[in-house]
Amino acid sequence: MTSRDLRNATSVLVAAAALLLHLGAAAQGLPDTLGRIRTAGQVNVAYSPDSLPFSSHDAAGKPTGYSIDLCTRIVAAVGRAVGNANLRVNWMPGTVAERLAAIKAGRADLECANTTATVSRMADVDFSSLVFVDSGGFLVRADGPIQSIDGLAGKRVGVIAGTTTEQRLRGMLRERNIAATTVVPVREAPEGPAMLAAGTIDAFAGDKIKLVGLLVTAPNPASLALLLADLSYEPYAFALPRGDSSLRLVVNRELTRIYVSGEIDRIFSESLGRLGRPSGLLEAMFLLNAIPD
Repeated sequence: MTSRDLRNATSVLVAAAALLLHLGAAAQGLPDTLGRIRTAGQVNVAYSPDSLPFSSHDAAGKPTGYSIDLCTRIVAAVGRAVGNANLRVNWMPGTVAERLAAIKAGRADLECANTTATVSRMADVDFSSLVFVDSGGFLVRADGPIQSIDGLAGKRVGVIAGTTTEQRLRGMLRERNIAATTVVPVREAPEGPAMLAAGTIDAFAGDKIKLVGLLVTAPNPASLALLLADLSYEPYAFALPRGDSSLRLVVNRELTRIYVSGEIDRIFSESLGRLGRPSGLLEAMFLLNAIPD
């Protein structure tokens, strides 16, 4: 081997070593949520305490709802994956902003509610396969003047701050040139019906299924009405730590099992059955998100 060949070989070895170091550093930077759960013997689940019928509290203060039922099965699948069938579940209530922040910071391992998957949110977290599809709408006073979206002109519209619904609402008002409408940010969903009853807002924007839950649990349901118009399309998924493909695989495999086995019918019936059968769009979503093994 000539000195030139030796220099070339050395350069190749140095480059290869640098690449291995880079890959090793990149791998160390990836989250190992399953490993952390295995070591701790517990899983931290962020959820919404006021998003009936997806996630809320029962009379005993225990998390309940459609999303909670799905997550309970996912937690069991995570337990099987880490070899611990008795994982302790730490339920962490919070707003959508608080839940996503907890996932991003590593304080929560899984988020379980009615969170819309968006490209902008994917800069901070990953998402599971879809678990539901909904549309945005408006809750109004039944005896009020608002009968359509155009009737929002000059009115006060409440919406939970930091949600995709707030973004869609502001965009829709601009696009349709609905003038002099005041957007009133609120923190939690139950504030909406209370503010409608008090007359401090004229409409409350949110995901339609959630609005139905607020309507039926209001002190006087007959005083409220749901507008027929749609505000937006909302694909729900569970937020996960960004870059953790191992955890995402466990979650999506369990969701596929639930969809393929037909277990989703029972879960839907228990939390949403009083609203009727799943829509054609929702049934198609279950089918399209049943990923073959």
